[in-house]
Amino acid sequence: MKIAAAAYPLDWFDDFNQYEAKLASWVEAADGAELLVFPEYGAMELASLGGREAAGDPEASLHEVARHADAVCALHEKLAARHGCHILAASAPVFEADRPMNRAVLYGPAGRIGHQDKQIMTRFERDDWDVTGGSGLRVFDTALGRIGILICYDSEFPLLGRVLAEAGAELILVPSCTDTIAGFHRVRIGAMARALESQCVVVHSPVVGSCDWMPAVDENRGRAAIYGPPDGFWPETGIIAEGEMDLPGWVTARIDLSRVSQSRSDGAVLPYAHWPESTESALIRD
Repeated sequence: MKIAAAAYPLDWFDDFNQYEAKLASWVEAADGAELLVFPEYGAMELASLGGREAAGDPEASLHEVARHADAVCALHEKLAARHGCHILAASAPVFEADRPMNRAVLYGPAGRIGHQDKQIMTRFERDDWDVTGGSGLRVFDTALGRIGILICYDSEFPLLGRVLAEAGAELILVPSCTDTIAGFHRVRIGAMARALESQCVVVHSPVVGSCDWMPAVDENRGRAAIYGPPDGFWPETGIIAEGEMDLPGWVTARIDLSRVSQSRSDGAVLPYAHWPESTESALIRD
């Protein structure tokens, strides 16, 4: 299959039609990719529809973006059906209680497949935005394979990746939003480590560029990439494809997912199979 990971800039919109045109052009530019991955908080650009006062206020921006959820869903369903592809939409705040969760929704040609909420909040999300964590991970059975999602900070926790791998995930999608090079590299290293230890494909999609009208996401650093385990069936670096730092656009690669099972059964090393030994050995003995 052809996978496309977005390095995605945030833009100002005067109306929803402009957002629809942007998304349509991005999906078209993916040039027949069967899986398109957009980043964490990429939907925050919709705060511009509330005007500069709403966009510039951290709390108001969350509510402004959340109120467009139905229209965003309908747009992604239309694009996925039109292009016969799967799309992980840019994550957005969703209010199901007093405080929002950070949610990424997966769409396929037949419609909405399901969603994944971010599990572990960063300091900014906890202390400044008061965004709350979700209630567990999911693995999605699709025509492309079994897909799991670790949103940004979640990718830095090995046990979350292991839960997805043990549930059969062959692809792990990592949408991210980081405002420093260090933050980007934390997610990048986490994503590469999840590919290594679970012997699967990991797709990393970041927000890139500046957004001076919304303080919550004003600086964004990163580059899109697709990773695999460096175990003999994939590139020696583990980097299948990688874009330039902070350069907007798609990074694409063709992936044969049968190599995931080959890696897990006959790789140069077998960390997926040998994981239980690590938990047995990770005991302090007298």
